[in-house]
Amino acid sequence: MLNNLIDFYLKSHPVTIGVLALLAIYFIVLNWVFFYRYFSINTWLNNESNSLDSLLMGATTVNENSFLNNFIKTSNNISKEVLSLGMMAATKEATKGLSILSIFASTTPFIGLFGTVVSILDTFTHIGQRSGSMSIIAGGVSDALIATAAGIFVAIFAYTYHQVLKRKSFELISYLQMQSDAIIARKV
Repeated sequence: MLNNLIDFYLKSHPVTIGVLALLAIYFIVLNWVFFYRYFSINTWLNNESNSLDSLLMGATTVNENSFLNNFIKTSNNISKEVLSLGMMAATKEATKGLSILSIFASTTPFIGLFGTVVSILDTFTHIGQRSGSMSIIAGGVSDALIATAAGIFVAIFAYTYHQVLKRKSFELISYLQMQSDAIIARKV
């Protein structure tokens, strides 16, 4: 196994190695963003769920831990505009990290493809310098396709993580909207 990795490293074009290194960094970053945002949104979602439950059970205002509480405390008059401002701030906060996941999901296949193209060009250059057989071509092309596979692999995770966090953010904003509507309804 280790010999295969060393052999791949020695045969590969430096651009392909650079592409694989970049994709590895992307993969580390996207996992860090996902898990950090996932656990923080889940905690936030639990706080908002508890706050909504207490409002539905007859509480007159949101819980202390609710995001809307910050906006309600700073205003002398609770209005639809104040709660709307809280909703916009919450939406901005809840969707942090989605842009980077979206960018990774859309660009990593192309980064991998770039590494593959450079590696294939390098393979054909080596074939032209010496008499080439199908085994040289097949070996070079199969090594080159590793970059594309790595790009697609990273893109799958980035897209999946993006969709999961997008759904969690939607749930969170829905809880906040329900709390906002309950407060306005009690006020009337």
